[in-house]
Amino acid sequence: MASVDYDQLYTGLHSLVYFGNYLLSLYMSYILALDQGTTSSRAIIFDQDGSIVGMAQQEFPQIYPQPGWVEHNPNEIWQSQLSVAKQVLQECGLLSEDIKAIGITNQRETTVMWDKTTGQPIHNAIVWQDRRTAEECDRLRSTGHADLFQARTGLILDAYFSGTKIKWLLDHVPNARDMAAAGRLCVGTIDTWLIWNLTGGQQYCTDVSNASRTLLCNVHHHDWDEELCTLLDIPIEILPSIVPSSGVLGETDFLGAPIPVSGVAGDQQAALFGQVCTKPGMVKNTYGTGCFLLMNTGEDAVPSTNRLLTTVAWQLGNHSQYALEGSVFVGGAVVQWLRDELGIIRSSSDIEALASQVSDNGGVTIVPAFTGLGAPHWDPYARGTITGLTRGSSAAHIARAALESIAYQSADVIKAMEADAGVNLKEVRVDGGATANNLLMQFQADILGVPVIRPVVRETTALGAAYLAGIAVGQWPDTDTISKLWQIDQTFEPQMPRSTALERMEVWAEAVERSKGWARKS
Repeated sequence: MASVDYDQLYTGLHSLVYFGNYLLSLYMSYILALDQGTTSSRAIIFDQDGSIVGMAQQEFPQIYPQPGWVEHNPNEIWQSQLSVAKQVLQECGLLSEDIKAIGITNQRETTVMWDKTTGQPIHNAIVWQDRRTAEECDRLRSTGHADLFQARTGLILDAYFSGTKIKWLLDHVPNARDMAAAGRLCVGTIDTWLIWNLTGGQQYCTDVSNASRTLLCNVHHHDWDEELCTLLDIPIEILPSIVPSSGVLGETDFLGAPIPVSGVAGDQQAALFGQVCTKPGMVKNTYGTGCFLLMNTGEDAVPSTNRLLTTVAWQLGNHSQYALEGSVFVGGAVVQWLRDELGIIRSSSDIEALASQVSDNGGVTIVPAFTGLGAPHWDPYARGTITGLTRGSSAAHIARAALESIAYQSADVIKAMEADAGVNLKEVRVDGGATANNLLMQFQADILGVPVIRPVVRETTALGAAYLAGIAVGQWPDTDTISKLWQIDQTFEPQMPRSTALERMEVWAEAVERSKGWARKS
């Protein structure tokens, strides 16, 4: 029997493995999602199975010039987003050549205005949470324009949206209107700002999902509405072009070799796509800084009679889908408030253990209306309240009441959505950071009375942007393909008797009424 040369065999096997890995690297391609959020910028790399390969995150400062005002530094947003994109590539050992496309998803409604010639912002970004234009919205309502805005845009007249923020910037930033007249002014939501910077100022556009959040876009025709722009005294010429959510917009070479930018959607529409809610009647709820519940309504822009929003979900090619949406302004932010302002927890993840120390809220109810109430109340003058305090109320009761407030606010939205759609929901798909909290997810199922389903991949906002970008460049052929990638991590079945849940919702409703109108000037 011939002897075996183990050194030669090892060398041969090593070469074979190396060659196999080389072939695999040629076969594998990745999508980079830039997830620009309210408190942090993240970059996530997804493989062909829709699984996370790597992630990097960087927080940036929140700016509060006065009560009710919230701002961001646009340059800090751009630099933080670029930094995490470079970081995640390095940590994953990937080159720009390995990235097939980039998808962008972003905090919506937040508004940036900059000088076209220098590329520099002329003011801090006004964040979606900002309430400085509430009186302007009151003026528009008092002059009878609310129905017109809702019919054209699908939106409620509220300071939440971008249109009145743009007007404020034009009216209050020195020389802004002169710059607009000279053709030097750019303005847009965060997607527009990122695309502009990524492409070196070559592309000035916004996708239709973000445009539908401005109070300026006719959602039925996907273009800027001249009459609404005139009512807000906004020159239509300064607005970016509106493009589909999936399609190559341009290239960026900031990461090395050129990479196509081919997917864009506002964060909540992206999450709906990432949850593969691509058929009418499917629903998701995202638990982030706020909570955002969307129902796919197909090709029909369903008008709301229960103070919800009609919004464009996405546009693939020439085909658009719409959604009904309810927005809760303060969701996970209430946990940050307990951590940063009250100091009763050291990290956000500590809240579940603290809240679990008690079996119920001890009669304490928190309404976290720090920046007003969103859907279905739409009260910009509401403010946060804590009711039901007694001498025996503890930090654990407050922690539990804070978590419950997230579920109660979402239940208010779902009730309105069921009334608008004329159907009872069968399930809710959930995503976002707070879904890691099993106590909250179980309470949400109990209050809703329907299963709450958490997927394996919870970063569905970034995943949706990746899917939109990947479909544009052939990473995935269609929505049927990505629907097969979605997997369940855990299903939370309701356990609370419905009578108990309804009683608790009545207490919540009373507490909400006491928070309304608090900051209104007499």
